[in-house]
Amino acid sequence: MFSRVLVANRGEIAVRVIRALHELEIEAVAIYSTADKESMHVRLADRAVAVGPAPASQSYLNIPSVIAAATTTGCEAIHPGYGFLAENPAFVAACEDNELVFVGPPAEVMARMGDKVQAKAEMKRADVPIVPGSDEAVACAEARSIAGELGYPVLLKAAAGGGGKGMRVVDAEDELEGAFQTAAGEAEAAFGDGSLYVEKLVRPARHVEIQVLADAQDGVLTLGERECSIQRRHQKLIEESPSPGVSPEMREAMEAAAERAAKAIGYRNAGTFEFLLGPDQSFYFIELNARLQVEHPVSELVTGIDLVREQLQIAAGEPLTTTGRAPRRGHAIEIRINAEDPARDFAPAPGQITGFRAPLGPGVRLDTFVEAGCTVPPFYDSLLGKLAVWDEDRPAAISRSLRALGELSVTGIPTTRELAIQILRSEQFTSGRYSTSFLEESGERLVAVATE
Repeated sequence: MFSRVLVANRGEIAVRVIRALHELEIEAVAIYSTADKESMHVRLADRAVAVGPAPASQSYLNIPSVIAAATTTGCEAIHPGYGFLAENPAFVAACEDNELVFVGPPAEVMARMGDKVQAKAEMKRADVPIVPGSDEAVACAEARSIAGELGYPVLLKAAAGGGGKGMRVVDAEDELEGAFQTAAGEAEAAFGDGSLYVEKLVRPARHVEIQVLADAQDGVLTLGERECSIQRRHQKLIEESPSPGVSPEMREAMEAAAERAAKAIGYRNAGTFEFLLGPDQSFYFIELNARLQVEHPVSELVTGIDLVREQLQIAAGEPLTTTGRAPRRGHAIEIRINAEDPARDFAPAPGQITGFRAPLGPGVRLDTFVEAGCTVPPFYDSLLGKLAVWDEDRPAAISRSLRALGELSVTGIPTTRELAIQILRSEQFTSGRYSTSFLEESGERLVAVATE
């Protein structure tokens, strides 16, 4: 096992990884921008290195600075967290060139899976169902022809990235050209590549993902599914496991597909295979997230497996202690608390947090970097923390989530807390009958109630 690891991230995920390192008696080295000099992750680490000014491009995304921080402090490995450089093959290669272990998959696997068109082709060869659509990136004229064959509505998606960037729903042929130009421009700005491909839009659909761990000895462990359909602008807000929309037979089919795919592509470390689940219970591969997910606590709570520890052990060359299907128990829900104003179309709301009270009690976990008096800078993601709860069954987990949200207090800036309460109380959520269009259909009403 390693003796010193650099954490190439900030905020709540940096705090999460540092805690895991300390539990394994590994020294943690933090990096920080000038905006984060007083942040919690800097204080928790054994050492901290400044890597640049506030803009991420000059600090957390500056590969030479991050590598230098690791080598000058004598680190053996780098944990990227998620976001920033976590899915950047060039960063993985730079780690390898400097004899640093990257806690994640190899650069070559990451590059292949980062190309959404190639990823779909490899999933197809592994006998994993994929959404009907183009086999490669297409021009606008080709997209029009394929859309005509598939039938509207269709979805335009960036070939080089995810997270909702470069993605547009097209309901009719006369909308395609404008949507194509907009999506291509957005993809170029976000990923430096404006290439798009086209898929048949599955609607209504659920967004369900399978968490996997894979070691260097070809062992694969699947940790069940996470339901991620409560989203706004393709960004997840609430996740739960098990999914209320997945039968035991469907769960096994999806986990078997994920295991088959992980072995076929030579995957290693933690990863998530994302699927769309159609109204007829058919499922289709969307993409592979070659990193730890924001919603990983959901899987940890139902399996009892610490995913960050497992990541570190796999990166150190250790085999998984068990493979196949991880046993699960109970029900877990995670609610993302963002510094955003739902009344202003979820506009980011940076500023000083004047008061903070974390919820406590049985089955409650809050991953955060927030404390009273800290300032949320405007340069980074708006995520303040993740409230995750566990209980014996889904109704009990919902009740515990509402109790914990009621105890949570963040003052000084707007947050999504009140909206989360309204979502959990809604008939669609409590019944489990919801899809990815939930907020699109009910958002205005829920926001209005939340901001009264």
